[in-house]
Amino acid sequence: MAAFISSQKTEYGIDHITSCRALGVSQSGFYKWKNRIGRGAPTARQHRRADLDAEITRLFKASGGTYGSPRITRDLHEAGWRVSENTVAARMAELGLAGRKPRKPRSLTRQGKRPAAPDLVRRKFTAVAPDVLWCGDVTQIDTDEGRLYLATVEDLFSRRLLG
Repeated sequence: MAAFISSQKTEYGIDHITSCRALGVSQSGFYKWKNRIGRGAPTARQHRRADLDAEITRLFKASGGTYGSPRITRDLHEAGWRVSENTVAARMAELGLAGRKPRKPRSLTRQGKRPAAPDLVRRKFTAVAPDVLWCGDVTQIDTDEGRLYLATVEDLFSRRLLG
């Protein structure tokens, strides 16, 4: 933008004050650009962003391309960087880096190749005497070591677990 403002003076004789006002740019920003060494030399923010991008890319490759912004942010904090998770997510999006999405948990109740078992109870869960009507259930419990399955058998008359 500042280069465009500067070119208006040389090409059309329009001073920078008028150009800044017309484009809604602060004059101090134009002067900061004009007085910068080498005109267009990177600022401290641009240096930090380039260093951050390099570190994010390194950590992403070190994870095998699986880490997302929360884990990358945690690793950056451990390395001494002060950066937010949102900033890391934005930088990763701009760099085209995307972590592995968590898998959708599989359900135990999805239809399989075999037909469903017949409903022998006919949805009537009241029994007239003990040991006449039993029902069972399977529950999946996720643990740190893997999945566990809890299978139960219940007597519907006494409502006690049999096994």
